[in-house]
Order: sequence, then structure tokens, then C-alpha cells
Amino acid sequence: MTSAYPLLILCVGLVVVVGGIVVLRLHAFIALIAAAMIVSLMAPGDWGDKIPRVAEAFGSTAAGVGIVIALAAIIGMAMTASGAADRVVRMFLGLFGERRGGTALMASGFTLAIPVFFDTVFFLLVPLVRSMYRRTGRHYLKYLVAAASCAVAHALIPPTPGPLIIADTLAIDLGVMMLVGCAVGLPAAAAGLVFGAWVDRTVPVTPPRAEAATDVPTGVDDANLPGLGWSIAPIVVPVALITANTVARAMSPDGAASPLMHALAVLGNPQTALLVAAAIALWTYRRQCRPSSQQVADAVGEALMAAGVIVLITCAGGAFGGALRAAELAPAIQALAGDSASSGFGLLFMAFGVAALIKFAQGSSTAAMIVTSAMIVAMIDTASLGFHPVYVGTAIGAGSLVGSWMNDSGFWIFARMGGLTELQTLRTWTPLLALLGAVSMVMTLILAAVLPMAP
Repeated sequence: MTSAYPLLILCVGLVVVVGGIVVLRLHAFIALIAAAMIVSLMAPGDWGDKIPRVAEAFGSTAAGVGIVIALAAIIGMAMTASGAADRVVRMFLGLFGERRGGTALMASGFTLAIPVFFDTVFFLLVPLVRSMYRRTGRHYLKYLVAAASCAVAHALIPPTPGPLIIADTLAIDLGVMMLVGCAVGLPAAAAGLVFGAWVDRTVPVTPPRAEAATDVPTGVDDANLPGLGWSIAPIVVPVALITANTVARAMSPDGAASPLMHALAVLGNPQTALLVAAAIALWTYRRQCRPSSQQVADAVGEALMAAGVIVLITCAGGAFGGALRAAELAPAIQALAGDSASSGFGLLFMAFGVAALIKFAQGSSTAAMIVTSAMIVAMIDTASLGFHPVYVGTAIGAGSLVGSWMNDSGFWIFARMGGLTELQTLRTWTPLLALLGAVSMVMTLILAAVLPMAP
């Protein structure tokens, strides 16, 4: 097999994925599974193993992320239904005050977008944006952009599906992905806040006429919302447990164990940590809303149905990545371009560029992260990277933000919920996402140079 043949296999795989989704309008699951099978058939190996190895890669991905994605969906549902998410928003408003309303919206959105999907968080924040505009009579676009800046957490910090998939594919410790994702994402979100203040002065927007139902974030008084401790616990508890486990293992690299280490190994496992968080969120929901057991079961079922689609697409992406690895891409790329092709800062730019290209072509950040991480892991040489692979992960997440336009559902959510025209959205949402991605990439490069954490 010549060194160019694996690159031909890669091109065929990408054409099937992007062409299937963009041109033929196929569901991402079908496009990814079809590409995985085609790539596996073209890759070397025994003919009897070519299709089974696709299923094996699919199952391996499900083992890594399936439970966590399902639990994250339950947490998001329960926090929204119980009013816990609303309580977190009001906490940040009380902390920063109305004069710093943009900062409060950015901070609360960033925090909530860690366990809750972007569209849910934005739906929660938009009524608050309108309410704040009515009280101040200005800065509508600034508040709206500040709320939308939470998209950066959706792309960088687990357990939202995209970053979770990246961490699993690149074998990155989830605690490390969370910490570095926050370090990369927070400056980007702050840049989004500055951009919001600038675009508020330069883009003329007539805010939509407010309805009575949107005078407040929800129709619930503070006294009828859950307590702050119970409201924020589903976010803080899993992050604390996973991070504690990561720190403990970093402090004992020789494998020395103690009862505390054993406990952290169990509780700090992402599946356990998210299960504890889901239990807290559901308990808060039951205590606050007094639903019947059937209502709880129905709500959980709806959350799991939404999560199931994401799990299937994720696992199909894992199968695609497994097929690409079987095609022996890394040796081919090294033979053609030298060892630097699978190591160093060039790989970060490649990861960023590929993710941005796929996002622009088909519109989904999650799909861009799935396809790019599957492709990059087949090329990567961890031993010669020179820095921790988490920075490859954040470069992919950063790239998945760039290139958002009319084929992105987030574009239409921002436009319709914000009351903006398509042109106004192109002048606000599209450059905002590009800025979030660019700043995240710059932070990735800085951290990789200053704090390489080479494995």
C-alpha cells in the first residue's frame, strides 16, 4: 500500500460524510455509519474483520460516553423543570447587579452551559434579556450577545456532548478537559462580552415588543424557586468530584493507593459523578414541583430520547474514527510531510482548521467535533506532541465555533428568539462565534506554550 492511499481513504470518508449531510441531506448518523463502512472496506485487513471492527468501534465509543451523555440530559431537564437553572441566573444577577447585567448574563450562561444544552440555556436567558432592556431602555444587543457567549462552554467543557466526545476519542482525562476548557473558554466569553458592547453601538436593532409573559425570567417568585445550594449542586458536585480524582491521581502517579484514593476513584469516575448530580437534580425537581412518579418518568424519558440521538451520532463518529485508524493514516502523513505533521503546533492549527471547515459546511458544532476528533486521533503521535493532547481537544472545540451561518440551528435560535433579521444575525451572531473560536484558539496556543503538561 502506497503512502498516498490512506490519504485517498481519508478524502473518500470526508466526501461521504460532508456530502451526505450537506448535499443529500442525510441524517448525520447515516452519513457517518456509511462513511465508516466504506473507509473500513478500503482499509487493509482481513475481509471478515472489516465490518465487525466498525461495530466494535461503535460499541467502544458507547462505553465511553453513552452513560454520561444520557445523565447530562437528565440533569439539564431536571434543572430547567425545577427552576434550579433560573435560580442560578438570578444568583449571578444579584452578585453582579443590574449595572453589570451583561456580565451576569455571560457568567450565568457560561455556568449553566456546562451541563445544559446551549438552546435550553439561551431560551432561559432571552426573557431576562428583554426584561433588563425594558428596565434600562438600552443595551438590548449587548445583553443578547452576552447571553449567547455561553456557546463557548458548549464547545469546550464536558459533559456537553462535543467536548465529552473529544475527551473520549483523544483519551483525555475528563477533569483535565474541564479545567483546561474553563481556562480557554472564560477569556473567550469575556471577549464576547466586549464584542457585545461594541456591536450594541454599531448595529441598529429594534428590540421585539415585549409580551407580558416575558417581563421576568419566569413567572415564579424567588421564594418559590429551589435554594441556591440545591440549585447549583448538579453543576458543582460532578466538577468537584471529577477534578478531585484527577488531582489525586496526578499527585500519586506511582499508583500508591489509600482508602481516600479508592473512594475518589469511584466517586470521581464521570459516570458516578454525573449519576450523583442527576440524583440531586431529580430530587430537587420532585421536592420543588411535587410531580407524580409517572410525570417524572415521562420527563426523564423525553430527556433520554433527545440524548439517544446524540449518543447514536457520537458512536457513529467513533466508528468512523476507528475505521480511519485502521487505514493507517499517521504513518502515511509522517512519510509525506515528516514527523511534524502529527506533532507540534501545526497539528493544533490543522485541528482548528478542519473543525471550522466542517462546521461551515454542515452547521453542527457537535458533528464537527465528532468528525475532526475521529480524523485527528488517527494521525496523532502523542509521544512527540510536545504538549498535552488536551490542547488538541480545545483547538478542535475552538474550530467548531467558527463558520456559523444559516445552516446552523444556533443561528436561527439566536435570530428568532432575539427578534433579529437574517442580516442582523449575520452581523452579530456569525462574528461573535468566530471571535469566540479565535480567542479560544489563541488561549490554546498560549497555554500549550507556557504550560505544556507533556505526557
